This record gives sequence, C-alpha cells and structure tokens, in this order.
Amino acid sequence: MSEQMTGAQSVVRSLEAAGVDTVFGIPGGAILPLYDPLMDSSRIRHILVRHEQGAGHAAEGYAQATGRVGVCMATSGPGATNLVTPIADAFLDSVPIVAVTGQVPSAAIGTDAFQEADIRGITMPITKHNYLVTDPSQIPRVIAEAFHIASTGRPGPVLVDISKDALQAATSFEWPASVDLRGYRPVAKPHGKQVREAARLMVESSRPVLYVGGGVLKARAWAELRVLAELTGIPVVTTLMARGAFPDSHPQHLGMPGMHGTMSAVTALQKSDLLISLGARFDDRVTGKLSSFAPDAKVIHADIDPAEISKNRTADVPIVGDCREVITDLIAAIQAEHEAGHQGDYAAWWSQLDKWLTTYPLGYDSPDDGSLAPQYVIERLGKIAGPDALYVAGVGQHQMWAAQFISYEKPGTWLNSGGLGTMGFAVPAAMGAKVGRPDATVWAIDGDGCFQMTNQELATCSVEGIPIKVAIIYS
Repeated sequence: MSEQMTGAQSVVRSLEAAGVDTVFGIPGGAILPLYDPLMDSSRIRHILVRHEQGAGHAAEGYAQATGRVGVCMATSGPGATNLVTPIADAFLDSVPIVAVTGQVPSAAIGTDAFQEADIRGITMPITKHNYLVTDPSQIPRVIAEAFHIASTGRPGPVLVDISKDALQAATSFEWPASVDLRGYRPVAKPHGKQVREAARLMVESSRPVLYVGGGVLKARAWAELRVLAELTGIPVVTTLMARGAFPDSHPQHLGMPGMHGTMSAVTALQKSDLLISLGARFDDRVTGKLSSFAPDAKVIHADIDPAEISKNRTADVPIVGDCREVITDLIAAIQAEHEAGHQGDYAAWWSQLDKWLTTYPLGYDSPDDGSLAPQYVIERLGKIAGPDALYVAGVGQHQMWAAQFISYEKPGTWLNSGGLGTMGFAVPAAMGAKVGRPDATVWAIDGDGCFQMTNQELATCSVEGIPIKVAIIYS
C-alpha cells in the first residue's frame, strides 16, 4: 500500500528502507527540501562535513570499514562537482557508495541556471550507473536500484541526481519488493570446466604464486583464501588493495608485490611459471612494463568483472565469478586432484623463496643524529595499536611505509586510495571508518601535504564526537 508524501520524504524513506544509518553531506539550495524530513523525523544520522570531498571520502571509509554501502549527499553545481574526486576514487577501488545530489528544477535543466551542472554527464565515466530523477514517483525504485547496483557484482559508486521540483512535489511512496534490472546480471558462480583446468595447472606447476588483489576482500573470501593456500602450499602475495586478506605473519606470505613491494614478492612473480590471480587487475604499479612482467608464467585470472580479464595480461585460464565462489570451487577441485594422486611439488621453489625472504627482508636506515626514522614511527605505531586497529593512509611515501611496516593480520584493517591515488583521503576516510566501526581504534596515517588538503574535517570529528587519531609523517 502506497503512502502520500513529498519527494523529499520519499527519498528519506527510501534510504531508511535501504538500511542506511548514516549520511555524510552539506545542504544547499537544490538539496535543501531533503533536509527537513532528514533532520526532523528520520533515524538516519546526518554528519555535516566541511567540504563535499570530505563527505565522499567519509562514505568510502564507512563502506570499506563495514562492508556496507556508504552514502554522501550534496547540492547542485559546485556541491555535486566537489564529489567527483571521491566518486572517481570509489570507482577505481571498487568501493560501494551512493551519492545523492540535488539538481536545479527540471524546467531549468539545460538553461545554465544558477548552480547547474550536468553531474550525470560529468560522472558517467566514473560511476557504475547514474540517474537523473525528475519524476518523484520514481524515487523509491531508483534508490533501490542504486543500492543494488552499488553493492552487487564488482562494487562501485552510483549517483542519483534529483531535481528540486521532484523533491518538493507530492507523490506516493512504495518500496519495491524486489529489484530486477534487465542487462545487469553479475556472474557469481564460476564455470566448472575453467576451475578444473585451473586446478590441473596448479598441481602441475613447479613455481606457482597466488597473486591476491582487492577483489578477495570485496568478496569477503579471506577464510577461503587461507584454506586454499594451506591446502596447496603455494606462496601468497597481497597487493596494496589486498593487505590484510592473508595474514602477514603466515609463513606462506611473501608480502606486497609491485614497485613498492618486497623483494621476495616481486621476484617470485617474475620467476614464477604460474600466476593464480584472484581479484587483481594486473595494475601498472604491480607489473611495471607489461611485456617483461612474469615472462615465463601462465596465467589463471579470476575476477567478478569480465572486462578485467585479459585487459592487461592475456589469461590462459579465464574465470569470471565472485572470488569467494571461485576459491571455494578451486578448493574442491584441488582436493579432487589430490585424491587422484596429483600433488604439486614446490619444495625447490620454497627453497629459493626462503633464501630471498632471509636475504632481502624489508628494512630502513636509522638517522645518525638520533632522530626517528619515519618507518620506525609507523612500525611502532602498528605494534602499539595492534592488529585490531584500522589504519587509513593518505597517498605518497607515508602510504607505502604504512603498507610495508605495519603487520596486517586481519581483513578490513587497511584503508587507502589505491587506484586514483587521492591526496587528502586519510582524514575524512578515517572519520567515516570510525563512524562505521565506533568500537575500533582508527589511525589516519597522513603526510603533511595530504593533511593540509582535508584537515578541516577534524572540525567535523570534534563537533560530531568522532575520535580518530592522526599521525603526520614527514618523508
């Protein structure tokens, strides 16, 4: 049964029906009608940020820390364009957020009205999908679809732009019982034949490496990953976006690959004869020059997004599917290989890997003048705060040191801007993470340049009672 209300009330009811408990935003002319029902009668907490970029990054931090969809809100024109950077950031790092923006009245769209910007056109390349709503009756359906798209398949940002007159108009509210989008059918279950072929290659190879990307964390597949690694005995590397997916202390973990990675992880990839890529995208920061990356390796590439497979490196065994489903099926296929008497022999490989691990550990020089090395500061911070704390980094040298010298034992404890490399990410993202995980200790590890870009959100933290900790690291 439908209820009568304004479009603005319909938006708030829709957000509540989608399970939203927190929105980060700033009011302005076009979005203002939404603020009356949001502030007067909703259980949703609105956190008034100091800049819309802070709202977007806070929504990202909330999403990464909780696994739920983060929500940010802004008005039309400059309010909406200030969300572009965090939306692009969420797109590249596959973070599920929904951005709700106000738009000028529908009759004024296209007239260059005051504070008008075509935010739908602007964000089309950096969103999974986006909407312009001018009919208030469409609001519940659009909001339901936005949350469904953001959180399923490969997660990502969705923008919902709503004209001011649609927010003000009378309408009826009816939350859809289900969401059915033609043409949007993410494939979660992998093809059995491909999985069996992957298992065969894994037991036949002599120098395999499990190349683990952020997709394993997005799929919440860390328990399955550990089972697969221990079942096979194959070494593991975790990318910048996958830190914490596999415990750093585990004897099979070689560390982080890439231009800022450990010698053992980088060399293992280069010398391998089989890469089992799980939720990774062969990013340039990992591969360097593609033509010379792991030249002797065959590639098993599993990813929820078919567009990623063979995009940068041709896959010998392509597997489209959710990483949790893929790894679960791989475990069963490997067990079948073992029962058939086919067991991988990696003794010589591990002998070489152990030499690299022993000979080339991560390290740093201590200053002669008695001052503290920044790596030491970060290392001590990690040991004192411990493996249950959340560490949120900005972008730059301090980010790499935080990825290298803190031991990540648990998933969801490392948050950073990987793909876009957004300076200013740490403080607002840490704020959002703390809101989502209020019982956790949250450290923002920032550089002096990054900190100056978004440090105004410390005022938000103070006013809203969000106790984050900040370490500013000078390189």
